[in-house]
Amino acid sequence: MDPYEDKRRSFLRKLGFTLGATLTASSLISANIASPSQEINITPEQKAFMNGYEKWMDEFIEVIKIQKVDPENPENNKNIVLLSERSKSWQTKLHDYMKDDNFARYYMTATERMTLEI
Repeated sequence: MDPYEDKRRSFLRKLGFTLGATLTASSLISANIASPSQEINITPEQKAFMNGYEKWMDEFIEVIKIQKVDPENPENNKNIVLLSERSKSWQTKLHDYMKDDNFARYYMTATERMTLEI
C-alpha cells in the first residue's frame, strides 16, 4: 500500500469512521432515501444538534482538503485531532438520534457532502 493510502486510512481511523459506516452511508444515499426537495421533519432538539454537526462538518471538510494536498501539515494535523476530540463528545447523542428514521434520513442527506470529500 502506498504512503498516501496509509495516511488516509490512519486519518479516517483517528476520526472514528469505519469502512462499514462509510459504505452504509454511501448505500443509503445512493438509494435516495431522501430527495433534496423532500421535507424531513426532525425535532427542534435534533435540528439544534444537526446545526452544530453541520458546522463541525464544514470544518472537517476543510481539513480533508488540506490533508489531501499536504498530509504532513502540522497545523492541519492538530486540527484533525481537535475535531476528532470534539466529535467524541456527541457520539452518544448521535447514536440515540439515529434510532429515529426521520433523523437518520436527514443525517445521511447532510453527510453526503463529507462522504463525497472522503
